[in-house]
Amino acid sequence: MRVLLVEDDALLGAAIRDSVAADGHAVDWAQRLAEAEHCRAVARYNLVLLDLMLPDGRGLDFLKRLRLAGETTPVIVLTARDQVSDRIAGLNAGADDYLVKPFDLSELAARIGAVTRRAAGQTAPVIALGDVEIRLADRALARGGRALSLTAREWAVLEALLNRPSAIVSKGEIEERLYALDAEVESNTIEVYVARLRKKLGADRIVTERGLGYRLVR
Repeated sequence: MRVLLVEDDALLGAAIRDSVAADGHAVDWAQRLAEAEHCRAVARYNLVLLDLMLPDGRGLDFLKRLRLAGETTPVIVLTARDQVSDRIAGLNAGADDYLVKPFDLSELAARIGAVTRRAAGQTAPVIALGDVEIRLADRALARGGRALSLTAREWAVLEALLNRPSAIVSKGEIEERLYALDAEVESNTIEVYVARLRKKLGADRIVTERGLGYRLVR
């Protein structure tokens, strides 16, 4: 998953960036709204973590512009403003969740998991694929009750497929997720990771649609 972090506090921003990246997500960090707008212009994001008070404007205005433009990307507001009226304003502007500073980074991770599951229509904490169980919140996977581990790049490919269950996901969409992790994408890179996932999930779980991409069978 690719995350846009908009936070001007250097210490807090670095801590959030490192924590979210450690969970296997690609993070672009903007410390000004102008930087955030530039990031949006050149990349697609699966989640925005947004501070409300930035040196060059209000995060709330940035959020309103997102929603007016038809952007449905999930947004979690991060702010020191804890008044009920501030929370209502943020939610009414289109925020998906609201976290008041200071907060524990583990709580942020849990909120990220919950918001992204809701956005993908996956309200259940556990996703079942035959005898495979996937817990997105803590990135845990088991098959037949036996725990399995995935690399960050394997998770990136799997999440691309999970976000569009039963639909065809193009190689280009998967490549974009790997590029976001600074992974080198060669001509056979996607095939390599799909092959690895098939060994772990089961050979019949990922179908190749020739010339189009891949489809996850639930």
